[in-house]
Amino acid sequence: MGPTNVALVQLFQADQDLRAAQERLDAATKNVRIQQRRVDELSQKIQAAQTTLKEQQSHSANLELDLKTRDAHIERLRTQQQTAKNNKEYQAFIIEISTAKQDRGKVEEEALAMMEAVERDQAELAAMQSAHEAEVTKLGAMKAEIGDTIAKLQAEIDGLRPACDQAAAAVPATAREAFERLAGHHEGEAMSALIKPDRRREEYACSACMMDLVTDIYNKLHTRDDLVFCPSCRRILYIPDDLPPELAVHQKKRKAEATA
Repeated sequence: MGPTNVALVQLFQADQDLRAAQERLDAATKNVRIQQRRVDELSQKIQAAQTTLKEQQSHSANLELDLKTRDAHIERLRTQQQTAKNNKEYQAFIIEISTAKQDRGKVEEEALAMMEAVERDQAELAAMQSAHEAEVTKLGAMKAEIGDTIAKLQAEIDGLRPACDQAAAAVPATAREAFERLAGHHEGEAMSALIKPDRRREEYACSACMMDLVTDIYNKLHTRDDLVFCPSCRRILYIPDDLPPELAVHQKKRKAEATA
């Protein structure tokens, strides 16, 4: 293979090493991330519950104030009733007081229902806060338990990154852009090695999608420096170390060439 393809293979291998290390870190921190989400979700629920509780408490206070205002109004009506000038006026006060009491009764029912809702939501909030404290404690214990492992894995990633950057810098811009585009599309698997399913036959396939390839694909990759893509999965093809020319090229053909 030419220098561009060799550089691409080196980049691919360095990128694979870096991705593998990152996957190990992700796996090690998976449970911590799950626990962190649980803590965050509880925090959001607590915040929403606190907002609702404040609104209910405010409404409850307004209802209590409304009741006091209505009580004062009824008391004034009773006082005025005592000074009624005639029976008709007296009866009118009775009707007005009765109506005021009925209206007050409706407000009182609403106030009692709101007080019950406040007490219920206060209990639920207290339970959520207790659960949140327990989950936070659990999260702290999990972080402490895997702290050393995370530090080692992160150090491994930090150590691999310069080699990956150096390998990327050795690849021409156009080829690197193609590699990065395919790596993003195939979750890092931007390249695919040639395979020879039957060592006795000069036939090749893409190791990623197992698509059969044209017979001269090996010679094209071996003698040129062009990017060759699998016609099926579009990955960049390359010759692996375990498929040198003496194994890849048909034996009879090589003997015939030697005799000629």
